[in-house]
Amino acid sequence: MPSFDITSKANIENIKNAIDVSMRMVNNRYDFKGTSAKLELYEKDMKITLNGDSEFQINQLKDILFPSMEKKEPDSSKRMESKNIESVSGNKSKQDLIIKSGIDIDLAKEIIKTIKESKIKVQSSIQGDELRIVGAKRDVLQECISLVKATHNKFPLNFGNFRD
Repeated sequence: MPSFDITSKANIENIKNAIDVSMRMVNNRYDFKGTSAKLELYEKDMKITLNGDSEFQINQLKDILFPSMEKKEPDSSKRMESKNIESVSGNKSKQDLIIKSGIDIDLAKEIIKTIKESKIKVQSSIQGDELRIVGAKRDVLQECISLVKATHNKFPLNFGNFRD
């Protein structure tokens, strides 16, 4: 039976490249000379830390980072979860951006509910942080993909592993 998977994986190499480009831009900007402004990627924790002298500077770092991330990996700003800006020692500030990877259980249930309400004849199952959709015909699966793309565009989803 034909099937496909719905996943949501962050491409860490593209994120690294975007952070490198952003750091070069920060190092070249006159208003960041002599400040503690920097971006750090922690791959193990899947987070980006923005360090700066003030809350305003943190927001400027985000204004530099997000467009370069969108160029490298579309919809990556939808994948980010911003934590509160913290005041570290004295006049320094920092903010963590958590990179969400995988489909959480609430979104998976919401996608399954949407598919069931549409009365498309497919079976769907949650497998860890991804969904497997199985149908009788390829056309039914393509209809399901277009439905999910149209209704769930708040979080970046990948459709792959299409098998006949």
